[in-house]
Amino acid sequence: MRQRRAQPRVPSPARESFPVASPHVRLPHAAPDQPLATWIGHSTVLLQVGGLNVLTDPIWSARASPLRWLGPRRVMSPALPLSALPPLDMVLLSHSHYDHLDKPTIQRLAHDHAAATFVVPLGLGAVVRRWGARHIVELDWWQQESINGMLVTATPARHFSARGLRDRNRTLWCGYALDVGSRRAYFAGDTAYHPEFGRIASACGPFDFVMMPIGAYDPRWFMHIVHMDPEEAVRAYEDVMAAHAGHRLPLMLGIHWGTFRLTDEPMDEPPRRAMARWRERGLDEQRLWIASFGQTRDW
Repeated sequence: MRQRRAQPRVPSPARESFPVASPHVRLPHAAPDQPLATWIGHSTVLLQVGGLNVLTDPIWSARASPLRWLGPRRVMSPALPLSALPPLDMVLLSHSHYDHLDKPTIQRLAHDHAAATFVVPLGLGAVVRRWGARHIVELDWWQQESINGMLVTATPARHFSARGLRDRNRTLWCGYALDVGSRRAYFAGDTAYHPEFGRIASACGPFDFVMMPIGAYDPRWFMHIVHMDPEEAVRAYEDVMAAHAGHRLPLMLGIHWGTFRLTDEPMDEPPRRAMARWRERGLDEQRLWIASFGQTRDW
């Protein structure tokens, strides 16, 4: 028998009830040797590193859905207006799900940031091209491309893809490792726990900054094959860390929580469980970043 959550589903929190901060975005770019990250919400992070502006899985729509009137609605607004973004050099897209690949947002970015390169997993190039993107790089797992001086590697993830009833797993899903100047970052994308985290770090690290999903995990009988829970996210971080023992511990930003109600766990639970496991494992608490919405931090 499938094991379901024993407790009733906790109601969603009131809108705009999570902590917020004022973003400190550098315009038009941050200094190459002073990398910054700003959490905009969900899996959307603005990276300013190596003199480049890179955006991950951007979604500014009110719902993660093909419909404007139905589907998961934002609990927290995007922490930075689209109009306030610096000139983008790159947009990283991990897969096709609506909370990661948002058509209105991509159309707006393609118009307002026409010079940006959209980096996508196999099969998604044609989609973003139809939505207006001009410069597209499509990658398989472990493929690399140098873009504006940044080496981008598509990394394995354990997930799936679909936007409708007939396209399940027709396109790939992935994370990304980034290497520019003396800085390396890892965006895990959307993923369950898998055995490749150590290999990713060995091949593409050591990392200075890791963006790891920590939310949308209950009920486990259903979600364990597509999303990590907080304890697994910490385990994945330890896998990444173990590949380069003795190197300075990377900063980990917990993403994929607090923005859309996608699953059954309380929306404020992921960071609490992540921090509890972090402490249990004796890790440096300064290296786990549970960001306020809009918070900017150097790394």
